[in-house]
Amino acid sequence: MVVSKPDIKLIALDMDGTLLNSNEEISEANRKAITEARNKGVEVVLSTGRHRSSCEAHAISLNLSSYLITVNGSEIWTSEGELVSRQSLDIETIKKLVDLNERYGTRAWMASTEKVFRGEFPADLEGYEWLKVGIDIDSEEVKDRILEELEDNDLLELSNSHPMNIEINAVGINKARALEKICGLMGITLDQVMTVGDSLNDIKMIQEAGLGVAMGNAQEEVKQTADWVTADHNHDGVAKAIEHWIL
Repeated sequence: MVVSKPDIKLIALDMDGTLLNSNEEISEANRKAITEARNKGVEVVLSTGRHRSSCEAHAISLNLSSYLITVNGSEIWTSEGELVSRQSLDIETIKKLVDLNERYGTRAWMASTEKVFRGEFPADLEGYEWLKVGIDIDSEEVKDRILEELEDNDLLELSNSHPMNIEINAVGINKARALEKICGLMGITLDQVMTVGDSLNDIKMIQEAGLGVAMGNAQEEVKQTADWVTADHNHDGVAKAIEHWIL
């Protein structure tokens, strides 16, 4: 548990359920706090499960100028749009996950390097490079059965962005490892990072950062892992965390 203010040089923010409110908007309070942190010399990165195509505009609107972590860390981009790193899932794994989705009648989405497919997937799976598969599930029992199948596969990194979904990346791909790479590029350490998130795809970066903050709306496991719990995403939780620890 952090008791004194650490020397934070970088803030990493999840987007959905964290930076964005229920209307998928960044509140004015969050914008102001981010700007003030950057004016103090603390850099800010978005660290999201989203594809670059659906998060880059938010980074631009905040005038962020360092890096962008997308698809749970499968890709890292510079603010100028240069690809720093990418790790994809192998095609045999993709085929098995498509089959699993069909067997259980769940609702999957799949992120390729180019775009996100929801429900309808291309017949030519080999024609794409795949970064992440997500599965929305209606039943706890079905979720447990799917997790049981997937947990035996040591090529996969499992997380979620909501209690009733499963997100699947290549093993070793998570937001903490992506942040570690960015820290190396910036000449800082994870001890100098504050991370803020709400779901299991945030839990490793919250565990490993110098200061891990859970949203008020975070899953209970995330709150238990965090050093501090802020307000929820509809009540400027990001701004409150930045004001408390940085400003």
